[in-house]
Amino acid sequence: MSPPLRSVRWPNSHRIIRTIYPPVDLFEDIADPADWELLVAAEAKTNPRVLDAVGNLGLVPVARRVSGPTASLVMGAFTHASTDRPGRFSDGSYGVWYCGERFEVALAETAYHFERFMGATAEPPGEADFRELVCAVHGEVADGLGPEVLAPDDWSAGQAMGREVRRGGGDGVIYPSVRFPAGMALALFWPDCIELPIVQARQFRYGWDGHRMHRYLVHGSRAWTPFPG
Repeated sequence: MSPPLRSVRWPNSHRIIRTIYPPVDLFEDIADPADWELLVAAEAKTNPRVLDAVGNLGLVPVARRVSGPTASLVMGAFTHASTDRPGRFSDGSYGVWYCGERFEVALAETAYHFERFMGATAEPPGEADFRELVCAVHGEVADGLGPEVLAPDDWSAGQAMGREVRRGGGDGVIYPSVRFPAGMALALFWPDCIELPIVQARQFRYGWDGHRMHRYLVHGSRAWTPFPG
């Protein structure tokens, strides 16, 4: 049985992403989202790479799309879903916007995934750049999760619940952050739960020592901050 839904709105949420993703003009301009498929098809005739940039628009119903300044940051999280990149509340067949109520949640959660990727690919010591996104979010979200959904490294129960909540009309899930239990996290299933414009706040550099993320740097400062492990 799916947990109950409750209305949630955070005036400020925090999400940290890699800095490598450029904006997509289609999402940023004034075109009607209902016309996006036609525009992409026309553009793809002269620029085949546009399909890779836009992603799979079919994953987002027209009524739940967003457009305008900073919309690329939102839409990309939903149109570039892949089963090669599953998460706690999705097997990768649909996109999820993960964010925290405070910066520490976003930092801890992204540090975990950064370490997971770097370890899986046996990367030598190095660094990677990230940026912080701050915005208001809202939705009718599932609450009151069982412990099996919050298992540290087993996402199967969470993915099953995420599918059920999404199919049942829920906008997402609110839960205690697994990597920073003192804070709360949101997993949102639809772009229109994220309020535009998004503020692109601080930029970071994560340090990898070959075994773990051991420090991070806020761009513009000179001192690295140790990351607890």
